[in-house]
Amino acid sequence: MGREIGSTEYTRSQRTRYRRELRRNLDLFETFLDTAEFVDEGTVGVELEMNLADRDSMAPALIADTLLEDLDDEQYVHEIGRFNLEANLPVTHPEGTGLRELETALGAAVDRADAAAQARGARVVPVGHLPTISEDLFADEAWRAPGARYEALESSVMEARGEEITLRIEGEGRGVDTTFDSIAPESACTSMQLHLQVPPEQFAAAWNAAQAIAGPQVALAANSPFLLGRRLWHETRIPTFVQALDTRPPEYAAQGVRPRVWFGERWITSMFDPFEENVRLFPALIPESREMAEEPLLTEGHSPRLHELMLHNGTVWRWNRPIYDPGTDVPHLRLENRLLPAGPTAADMAANAAFFYGIVRSLVHERRPLWSRMSFEQADESFQQCARWGLEARVRWPKVGRVRVADLLQEHLIPQAMQGLRELGADAQVIARYQEILTERARTGRNGARWQIDTVTSLELRGGTREQALAEMTRLYRAAVDSGEPVHAWQVPARQRG
Repeated sequence: MGREIGSTEYTRSQRTRYRRELRRNLDLFETFLDTAEFVDEGTVGVELEMNLADRDSMAPALIADTLLEDLDDEQYVHEIGRFNLEANLPVTHPEGTGLRELETALGAAVDRADAAAQARGARVVPVGHLPTISEDLFADEAWRAPGARYEALESSVMEARGEEITLRIEGEGRGVDTTFDSIAPESACTSMQLHLQVPPEQFAAAWNAAQAIAGPQVALAANSPFLLGRRLWHETRIPTFVQALDTRPPEYAAQGVRPRVWFGERWITSMFDPFEENVRLFPALIPESREMAEEPLLTEGHSPRLHELMLHNGTVWRWNRPIYDPGTDVPHLRLENRLLPAGPTAADMAANAAFFYGIVRSLVHERRPLWSRMSFEQADESFQQCARWGLEARVRWPKVGRVRVADLLQEHLIPQAMQGLRELGADAQVIARYQEILTERARTGRNGARWQIDTVTSLELRGGTREQALAEMTRLYRAAVDSGEPVHAWQVPARQRG
């Protein structure tokens, strides 16, 4: 959904033609996969979504339009919320010092946007959910960024659902149980999305590996424990995103109709599988044809652009999404990992990337693949439990049994990921840096979510209200980001004033 579209409403005949072209795209893609040559460089990339908060109150600052004009840089683009900003980082490679350079680029992207924000009386906060978001933010359409694609997305989701969006998430007290007449809660979800270029013959193994370790991955990086003033899941982005873009009325959900934000339901055998599932299981949300978009059929290198298939793929939000890019000369395939929250610091985010790229590399080349020893349902259960409880979750794991995910990470998965980085050619000093950050985070149990929870608890015990505690915690969070220290080293305020 990164490209602008030309319309927000579509006729029945346009939808019928789009469905026909979508199936033609799918047939062409299947043939193309069997015969084409793809770029195979193993490059990696990152998209980082950030929040904008008022410098004094730490409430959401609806200034993205102005800020993008100030920045005047194609690296920064709109996200769906006016209090969101996205930075697209340069493509790199995990070999050598590539991941350390990624850390530098992440820090620079946040710092430059923050400098522009400060000139407007705001701060950039890289976090999964901005803790100070309240229901009042979504009372009218001011929350939404300009652009036909956002309007069309909201209109299509609400029309398909036929009723208000229900946000129902368990947590403290009665959790959150409220309704919205828009997809506004989706804008509360800000992530760091990792891209991994993969050759066609390895894509199924890479996707299966990413699905298998999704639970431990999200537990290690959880950073979204508060939404609408309530403490909910350690990574509340996961249920929020699922529910905010749910096109199913409750009756369809009860019948087993799949949600648009989807973990999946089986291991795959080729890259074609998830594209075929998308076409077979999900109706089009934005049926804009190639002709309407004025897209050519082929690139200069004669790779098919597959406009309809790629647009449709962008409206099925798999946590690990397949990407086909026709390029300008030679096409390539990517795995887009979408389950990580933004933040806390550049060091933390680079360490999260190091874990993902390393563990996928290692798992893809195992003699007996992890996913052959784990049911898909087990991987899904692990993902849900780890999103709910973070590093405190317990999961079932092959050869290990039921185990604390923090122990599983410390004793097995982090060392395995570091071995994967060695196989990718990363420098020893780079590996040592991220191994220390990840291991200490698992050992102390302090990821971003844990620090936020502990800090709010301390501030409330000092006598602050929840609203005051969330605002103060967000200020302390932003100051800790400025320090550059990884989150496991952040201090929690004393529960009583000294």
